[in-house]
Amino acid sequence: MAGAGRALISVYEKRNVAEFALSLSALGFEIISSGGTARLLASSGVKVTEVSDYTGSPEMMEGRVKTLHPKIHGGILADRSKKEHMEAAEREGIGLIDMVVVNLYPFEETIQKSGDDLEKVIENIDIGGPALVRSAAKNYKSVAVIVNPDRYAAVVAELKNNGNLSSRMRETLAMEAWEHIAHYDSVIENYFRRRLKGMKYPPHLNLTFRKKQDLRYGENPHQTAAFYIDDHFHQHAITDAKQLQGKELSYNNILDGNAALELIKEFEDMPTAVVVKHNNPSGVASNEADVLEAFRVARSVDPEAAFGGVFCVNKPIDGQLAKEMLTGFVEVVIAPSYTKEALETFSTKKNVRILTVENIERRRESFLEYHSVVGGLLVQDGNILLHDQKFNVVTKRQPTEYEIASMKYAWKVCKYVKSNATVFARPDRVVAIGAGQMKRVDATRLAGMIAKGFKLPLEGAAMASDAFFPFRDGVDEAAKLGATAVIQPGGSIRDKEVIAAADEHNLAMVFTGVRHFRH
Repeated sequence: MAGAGRALISVYEKRNVAEFALSLSALGFEIISSGGTARLLASSGVKVTEVSDYTGSPEMMEGRVKTLHPKIHGGILADRSKKEHMEAAEREGIGLIDMVVVNLYPFEETIQKSGDDLEKVIENIDIGGPALVRSAAKNYKSVAVIVNPDRYAAVVAELKNNGNLSSRMRETLAMEAWEHIAHYDSVIENYFRRRLKGMKYPPHLNLTFRKKQDLRYGENPHQTAAFYIDDHFHQHAITDAKQLQGKELSYNNILDGNAALELIKEFEDMPTAVVVKHNNPSGVASNEADVLEAFRVARSVDPEAAFGGVFCVNKPIDGQLAKEMLTGFVEVVIAPSYTKEALETFSTKKNVRILTVENIERRRESFLEYHSVVGGLLVQDGNILLHDQKFNVVTKRQPTEYEIASMKYAWKVCKYVKSNATVFARPDRVVAIGAGQMKRVDATRLAGMIAKGFKLPLEGAAMASDAFFPFRDGVDEAAKLGATAVIQPGGSIRDKEVIAAADEHNLAMVFTGVRHFRH
């Protein structure tokens, strides 16, 4: 290739392209280019032939048609190993093209900045570029295709050292090319699906995510992992977090951070602290005047579980709160901002991961969430509904205002606890959490055991259950532990039996009409 090659260069992202073209010219490549790329190369001292001069056909339709020509695609697609291909090229006066250097119009950037300007969006749908990339990638054994400017130096080095590109390099470049256009096409499809409010669950689900970072390992050290994000999801999620200090985030850190952040968004009107361990909250508390006190209470719900957990607050962290957080072992801290003193305090524990997520507010817009199974993907609406417009009191006794406030608090937290789940709470704090049990009554017993272990009385608390009670035993256990009110979805075939149990214990019970299973 070196010394007798021909390279077609047509790029939107022009980073380092002039230097690359000069290096190719020095190696003997003839350079073909078009539009702004050709002008840049010429002004940089590269001897360049315009595509329109090479093909003998002018650019047309405001540049929509320029490289879509047999002399271009025939030169790229000709299979050098087939006699009939080479004879056809010679007969039609088609010169061979050995390298294609292309990246595409900025469709993704355009929809992020001007998504409502349909005419502008459409004009940034690249046609010629993807066609060039596809042709070159199909014929990668003969044609090198480069879509990533970061590859320029390695390509030049290999050409200089070996006089040609290795089969491994060619195949790697082709793989990157297919990824480049697959991402591009998926972004276009998803834009029009959102714009036209198209089918939510299409026959083929084409997703595209950008790798944010490699992770040290997965759930366990013998598993590899990486973190990918959707650049078009703008709802202040864990994907938007900025890390200010600490070790690299782990797979489990991200899962726990996501759980903490999504839960705390339910409490946007009041200073609140959340402690999460193994994807479950172990403590939640609010305080109208003092987020420091909210944190102390949240951690006290289960201080042993808080060891090595994720701490999240929805108000700025000052130096005093930072010192309090460091009195125990913490893996991750999440907050909207930090004072200078807080950051100085955290810097004494350099491994603690300090994250900031601006605008921590309740999620109101619909979104899709994905869960993998072996060989497939489950897709569903994100769970943004908390409860029906009105609570339905189903017991003889009406709840007091205190009990209503307690039930609402418990219900918010219960939505984010792994099923089967029960949560005991007062108007401004959780008292005990029973998570992830196979039987609902066992979740209630577990919550009681944790509360007893840390001497936290449950008398007068409200209990939330993420799904209906299949039997009355869960209500009997709640009353035994001291709860005076229960909030649950309702809908069991034994609802009458469950309500009767509540009446026997003089409990107030509310049905929400909404279930919050979390698997």
